[in-house]
Amino acid sequence: MYKVLLRPLFFLFDPEKIHHFTFSLIKTTSKIPGMSAIFRRLYVIEDAKLERQVFGLTFKNPVGLAAGFDKNAVLYNELVNFGFGFIEIGTVTPKGQEGNPKKRLFRLKADKGIINRMGFNNEGLEAAIAQLKTNKGRVIIGGNIGKNTQTKPEDYTKDYLSCFNALHPYVDYFVLNVSCPNVGSHAKLNDKDYLLELISTVQKANTSFNKQKPILLKIAPDLNTTQLDEIIELIAETNLDGVIASNTSVDRSGLKASPKLLTEIGNGGLSGQPIKDKSTKVIKYLAEKSRKAFPIIGVGGIHSAQDALEKIDAGADLVQVYTGFIYEGPKLIKSINKALLNKKTRV
Repeated sequence: MYKVLLRPLFFLFDPEKIHHFTFSLIKTTSKIPGMSAIFRRLYVIEDAKLERQVFGLTFKNPVGLAAGFDKNAVLYNELVNFGFGFIEIGTVTPKGQEGNPKKRLFRLKADKGIINRMGFNNEGLEAAIAQLKTNKGRVIIGGNIGKNTQTKPEDYTKDYLSCFNALHPYVDYFVLNVSCPNVGSHAKLNDKDYLLELISTVQKANTSFNKQKPILLKIAPDLNTTQLDEIIELIAETNLDGVIASNTSVDRSGLKASPKLLTEIGNGGLSGQPIKDKSTKVIKYLAEKSRKAFPIIGVGGIHSAQDALEKIDAGADLVQVYTGFIYEGPKLIKSINKALLNKKTRV
């Protein structure tokens, strides 16, 4: 029903506006008595064979929702009814911010892709915490954290630390988002010396809590092998808990979209099918070169069960969807989990 009726209707409207409308629709529908149970019957697979033990956490299944969809943690209690094994909220910054000027979200229908330059738009740390206090405890929650746009370079780490300390009681794992192409001073966030400083500072803060939370690094799909080698060295040096591969891409090569359309759209991060092979290649390189020294969450271009299996075969321990969820609908999660059970694939 989604691909035949709802998606064609949704795609008639501005992507950002329909995103907010969809949130309201899911929220409202879920309040109707019995609807949440119907969603669960349609989309949730409960099977112990799908459980995964990764960086000290037990995931009911290995299919998660990537950051950027539920930025402010307002819908995770409802989204779990679509079968996700974990949900990553954010990117959260210390202060709420509008992000980049609109229009900033674009569909590439022929490519099954999306270009965005949202710029960490979110309601801020306190708003996210208020929402997380309503957590019903039915799903693992990841906290994707970043810096405010106006923060001075010397204070970047303070922003990450503020988010980490405040969110610590409310999320199950953390992601340091240093690879989004839509924020300022992107170069510093990818400098190895700075990453050492950032990771070490956050890890030190982690030890101050009675229960430590896993910390992951989200990397770009556009890194070359030398840069990926540095990531492997960085993880070995800091004992980081894992990597998310990958974020959106700035590469526009091979797209079906016309040069004219791409020029009109302008800058932004590309997600969806166009980056599928690129992200899988990064996963495979990290897994093989490090000899699977750390867990990897694979994300980028997963629009089918086969796409997810490719990520897993390449070395991903868990997978996340976002653009595929928008294009393919909630049946995507169930189809991946069914494929894992049918093939008896172990992540």
